[in-house]
Amino acid sequence: MDKVDEILDRGVVNAIPDRNSLEKALRSGKRLSVYMGIDPTATRIHLGHAVPLRKLQTLSELGHNVTFLIGDFTALIGDASDKDSERPILTGEEIRRNFKTYQKQAEKVLDFSKVSVRYNSSWLKKIRFEEILKLAQHFSVGDFVGRKLIRERLTSGKRVRLDETLYPVMQGYDSFFMDTDLQIGGADQTFNMQAGRVLQKDLRDKESFILVTDYLTGTDGRKMSKSWGNAIWIADSAGEMYGKVMSINDSLIGKYFELATKLTFAEIDAQMKIFEKGDHLSVKEFLALTITSEHHGREVAQRAQNEFNNTFRKGKPKFDKPWVLKKGASVSDLVSEYVGSKSEAKRKIAEGAIDVDSKTATDPNFKLEGGERVKIGKRLFVKVVAK
Repeated sequence: MDKVDEILDRGVVNAIPDRNSLEKALRSGKRLSVYMGIDPTATRIHLGHAVPLRKLQTLSELGHNVTFLIGDFTALIGDASDKDSERPILTGEEIRRNFKTYQKQAEKVLDFSKVSVRYNSSWLKKIRFEEILKLAQHFSVGDFVGRKLIRERLTSGKRVRLDETLYPVMQGYDSFFMDTDLQIGGADQTFNMQAGRVLQKDLRDKESFILVTDYLTGTDGRKMSKSWGNAIWIADSAGEMYGKVMSINDSLIGKYFELATKLTFAEIDAQMKIFEKGDHLSVKEFLALTITSEHHGREVAQRAQNEFNNTFRKGKPKFDKPWVLKKGASVSDLVSEYVGSKSEAKRKIAEGAIDVDSKTATDPNFKLEGGERVKIGKRLFVKVVAK
């Protein structure tokens, strides 16, 4: 399998308008304009984002013009594609704080010496309302409300903000403004990416392509998401990453090999044959070690594996992850930094998933004083350190 075949086949659920046309374009010798966008709606990006990021890396290695787009303007609305309720509206300061670390995290997958980084605020801030009206004329409200989650929200009486209907128009304009040949994104982004294809066709009479990647299932069985606290973050420590991979359902092991590692299909097949013979644990350990090694190095990953075994097989956890106490900080403040949001932290506390000094935390506003040992879920052990 050469690099083009790997781009088209590994972890791909759809190619629009079709695989053969896209393959022909990729093998034409033409330098294509390719992009993937990500909105800074949280401070971290996760292994699910690494699936399309790997596509970008391979395309850059083949000499194509690749852009990593940070949606600092589209994040003002937030994409409703995979959400069954409104996204919280972020302030400009929250968005700026979130995207500060995005490139550093993505560097674990992307070589930025070969990739451009752009921010869509640089053009969306300048667009006039008259231009927005003209862009919106290329789409119908029916297209938007016909989407499954939007339809379900409306049917159940949940609110759908009017500005949410403009999100696909904004993303479509990103593709049009950059004159994109190929957009890459997850399956939940198909509708939004189609908007870019429509504008390219209607306004430039240009055929463009979409590569739809599969998504990783998170640690709770739902799609891995920045908002749901079920993600394996690229910035996770080696211990956290190893432990989270070990917690996934055994039925997901094959998918994680394909989407979250660089292993060849032959190497994956060899592991899955062992799995099919019933030795699930050793295969999952190999998977966890592989993923952690790819992001932290083999030696660090091996230490993480040893620590995991000491903690969960020998019952000797180490509260060696320091968290510097801030004045007036609560247990909810601490937990939110590790699970992605205050709302997710409160949910974890309500579920009884947080222990403070071996006692289940029940009050999210419980004030920390320093020295506490906080267990978050089953795998994260934090020591509160007073300044």
